[in-house]
Amino acid sequence: MNAETKRKLSYKLSTASIVLIPIAIGINYLGKYIAGVLRLPLWLDSIGTVLSGMLAGPVIGAASGIINNVIYGVTADPISTVYAVTSAVIGLLAGFFAAKGWFKDIKTVLLAGLIIGVVAATVSTPLNILFWGGQTGNVWGDALYALLISNGQPQWLASFLDSIVVDVPDKLVTVLISYFIFKGLPKKLTNTFLKDGAIEEL
Repeated sequence: MNAETKRKLSYKLSTASIVLIPIAIGINYLGKYIAGVLRLPLWLDSIGTVLSGMLAGPVIGAASGIINNVIYGVTADPISTVYAVTSAVIGLLAGFFAAKGWFKDIKTVLLAGLIIGVVAATVSTPLNILFWGGQTGNVWGDALYALLISNGQPQWLASFLDSIVVDVPDKLVTVLISYFIFKGLPKKLTNTFLKDGAIEEL
């Protein structure tokens, strides 16, 4: 690992990066609210997590995701807390891909979103089986789950594919939105986080 990559993956925290965490949580809540109001077949509750990972690195990305789920679990849905591990992985991957320069064009942004979606589905599947009988709570995904189960498919496969049809589109959209938000931020603001090891150039 060269010096530049080490700098980008720095685990040092600053006031700016710590302040970013509640902002990321607010963005997550807003995304989830919009998805609910519009009845979208997406979660949109990880935009702030991904954006914080892009701006301030994997540690802040993971922290934003974990704290978001804990707060939501305490205030709205207790089961949400167990999915903090999924949110942590999403933030870590976003920060890691940013450090590797993956968010420089739409092609790599989509690839990152695809990978994050598949990994999120993989991490969430055993949690879905344990707490929700294998389902996700998403209409589209659960319809596929019911179809697969009725055709004799194993629960783990039905649950995984249930997660895939929700998480992959959701994370593709989430990463794209985060990317465009980042591109729209003033350079002076994004430069504030560079010393913490985020994206050097997009």
